[in-house]
Amino acid sequence: MDCNKAFSSNYLILKKEEVKFFDLISILFSSDLGKRKFIESAEAIEESFERRLLIFISIVTQKMLQFFSTPLLLIGSLIQIVLNLLNLNGNSILRLFLNLLTGKLKIPNKTSEEFISFIGNLDMRKDLDKNINRGDARYEAALCMMASKAAYENQAYVKNIVNDYWKMEFLGFYDFWNDYEDKMTTQAFIFRDKTEENETIIVAFKGTETFNADSWCSDFDVTWYELQNIGRIHGGFMKALGLQKSIGWPKEEPEQVNQKAPLAYYRIREILRELLSKNEKAKFVVTGHSLGGALAILFPAVLAIHDEKILLEKLSGVYTFGQPRVGDGDFAKYMENKLRENEILYYRFVYCNDMIARVPFDDSALMFKHFGTCVYFDRHYQSKVVEEEPNKNYFSPVGGMGMMINALMELMRSLTINYSKGEEYKEGMLMKIFRLIGIVIPGLPSHCPQDYVNATRLGSPNAFLPISTLPPHDLQDYVNQTQLESPKAFFPISTADSQNTYRLCFRVNHYSI
Repeated sequence: MDCNKAFSSNYLILKKEEVKFFDLISILFSSDLGKRKFIESAEAIEESFERRLLIFISIVTQKMLQFFSTPLLLIGSLIQIVLNLLNLNGNSILRLFLNLLTGKLKIPNKTSEEFISFIGNLDMRKDLDKNINRGDARYEAALCMMASKAAYENQAYVKNIVNDYWKMEFLGFYDFWNDYEDKMTTQAFIFRDKTEENETIIVAFKGTETFNADSWCSDFDVTWYELQNIGRIHGGFMKALGLQKSIGWPKEEPEQVNQKAPLAYYRIREILRELLSKNEKAKFVVTGHSLGGALAILFPAVLAIHDEKILLEKLSGVYTFGQPRVGDGDFAKYMENKLRENEILYYRFVYCNDMIARVPFDDSALMFKHFGTCVYFDRHYQSKVVEEEPNKNYFSPVGGMGMMINALMELMRSLTINYSKGEEYKEGMLMKIFRLIGIVIPGLPSHCPQDYVNATRLGSPNAFLPISTLPPHDLQDYVNQTQLESPKAFFPISTADSQNTYRLCFRVNHYSI
């Protein structure tokens, strides 16, 4: 069934399943996209060569991912089995063979709490940082990053880590339907962080799986839908969150005859309504890494579209890590206004040369824009609050050599970080191999959870503090080096003691805090 696009005032849809070779090639030589059968638009469009090239790259990449999806999945499964075999059998090949010979070999079970994904094997830490307690400005961000990392794992693993390691309450693990892919492509889990004074519900979306072609297709799909008075939003991420083919974004989810699982947005909204109704003081936050970060910030966007005032009032923060861009400039302005109106904190964390945080491009061809407070960390985990991360579109002949040198320094750091920062920061062989690959493909290892966990633990707490709490000398530096765009940069943020303080939503040029 074709999508009923009445919910959208304008759109550009790439139908990769209908593309023919010669039709695809011709897009590079003809500016009239309206003649292409695999492209659907609300109006006849004459596009520049730069935009047509990006559409060409998007479709070719998705077709290749689809073609290799099965072998990619098999290779990924094999690698995970081997890694877990080693983990369960002493983490050495010698011990593995000894267990095999003595009949003590432990076989991995993909549904057990001991099974760790490929992403999890890059960073096997389970415990929260004991030096970051409730009340610490870094606490919520550090917790959200660990939750975003855990979201890559199976249900048994997540339940175990939440209940037994973090001493919090696991509430549920969910698989969600993608109406466009006709399969389940989206996962999330929910847990509760509760004390006598406060209760916070955390929703953590799963990010892009390394060997999952469907997840990567969502990242590379440059389809967009324009919503009237809102802006253009990335189609691949909307589909993963719960956009419906037949009716788009209705306020209430209709019954779907062919739907085999709930849609992410509607099911999570229903769960939150129920949980938050039991405690009027309870709040919730949304988080995710990579694709999960895109879904995390789009979730409140759809809440705003549906005018879900009660849930928006109870949403205290959105924390994303290595998040790709999700919309254009108009959408960015819409979201900044909604976040300000509802006093919602939105922190977008970017580590060093992370390539995913720099796509889709913010240029004349695609015009995707980041928004919110960007907390940027360099190789030394020094934080800066910036308007946009350096080298915002990643690909730069001038910056390429610098990124390679930086990747080499990251490899050197991986060999010694446990001596300078402690044993909990020690990197395994798999992560070191990724660091080595990063010299050839800079920005790839920078996207891994390892550095984001390190950043939230080692970064300066000042990046998360209200302006009024900064020491006088730091505050003066803030004022001197900050460029305010308008008085609206100041907006109230509710604090734990229910009194209003003020946080500065600022633009600052490479100022370390």
